[in-house]
Amino acid sequence: MLLAGYTLMHEHVTIDLSGVKKDDDCRLDEKEKTIEEFMALKELGVHNILEVTNLGMGRNAAYIRDVAQASGMNILMCTGFYKEPFLPDYVYEKTVSELADLMISELESGIEDTGIKASAIGEIGTSRNAMTEIERKVFTASAKAAAGTGALITTHTTLGTLANEQLDLLISEGVDPARVVIGHMDLNSDPDYILSVLDRGASIGFDTVGKLNYQSDEYRIATLKKIFQRGYGRQVVLSMDITRKSHLKANGGPGYSYIMTSFIPALYKAGFTCEDVHMMLCSNPERLLERRG
Repeated sequence: MLLAGYTLMHEHVTIDLSGVKKDDDCRLDEKEKTIEEFMALKELGVHNILEVTNLGMGRNAAYIRDVAQASGMNILMCTGFYKEPFLPDYVYEKTVSELADLMISELESGIEDTGIKASAIGEIGTSRNAMTEIERKVFTASAKAAAGTGALITTHTTLGTLANEQLDLLISEGVDPARVVIGHMDLNSDPDYILSVLDRGASIGFDTVGKLNYQSDEYRIATLKKIFQRGYGRQVVLSMDITRKSHLKANGGPGYSYIMTSFIPALYKAGFTCEDVHMMLCSNPERLLERRG
């Protein structure tokens, strides 16, 4: 359940991709700094975070629960599997139905021994310009789990590629595109491609805000203008996708609060209204995270 206030729809409280990437910066495990940042974020009106770290990404439900309790932030967890080469070995071994059942269990019974139920399926991902056989297996299992629970599916696209291919597969498995958030679309440099995804009824994440080495926020804002002009504001959610130690403000990065202290003011300066911001940060997340039977 969401609390009154803003919701960031694609964040990581803790994540560990350091083994594959051979980079300790990719192990986000600085709990006290994260708690401090979340307390500041709450003061700026963000009261909810969808935490999309899942099985194989270093998900640590107890750690996330500790951060939530200490900071007062309402943190919703996810189930599912990421993309190659970050998948647990058993994803290769289990059947589609077995993987779906595992996700359903976490959605309906709880994660590990915490008693905390997953709130969504994600972030499930594809490689850059390619969907591998095992990634296709994960998407198919996720579709079955969503059909059995009414849960939202939120995805990872590598640099904004393969969004329509993700939708093709999910729709072919019976998923309503209105119950899908295609992630990282702000990393695709073709606004027409982004609009083609919205044309199909899916929501999209402009969820790497502040990652200026990938994309300028000026581009993000200009593209959001085009999206709103086409009447698709109801299909956009925002976030930052903090994944590294160096992303934390205390370590010289933008920090979780950047979206509120820099990006949202820039939106207002560009002519967006309070209603527009409320839509992307409040009403859209509330609608998307409502479980559908």
